Amino acid sequence: MSEHVRYITNEQGERVGVLLDMEAYQKLANFLTLDSECLNGLSLDELQALADSKLAPASQARLDELLSENTESRLSADEVAELDHLVAQIDQLTILKTRARYTLDRLQQLAVAS
Repeated sequence: MSEHVRYITNEQGERVGVLLDMEAYQKLANFLTLDSECLNGLSLDELQALADSKLAPASQARLDELLSENTESRLSADEVAELDHLVAQIDQLTILKTRARYTLDRLQQLAVAS
């Protein structure tokens, strides 16, 4: 892709912009949008933060407490529902983290290919 790329530099010679030919632009623009598993519209820092995210400490503490009580069969119906809700949140967070990692991997593949 490098022959399809031109850089804009400032007076100090620093790269401050990039020009792509249409073929390179279309390839880049469509690279992630064609893959429905990629998270589009997030910066690399945002993707990395999402990939590294964890359950909030208060929610993690409550989950640990509920799991401990659950092993002793001491949960009320409301607590069982709360535990189910926390587990569902963890499942959704895991899916988002996986998609963020996948998107980062795809972007890395694009960078290597260019």
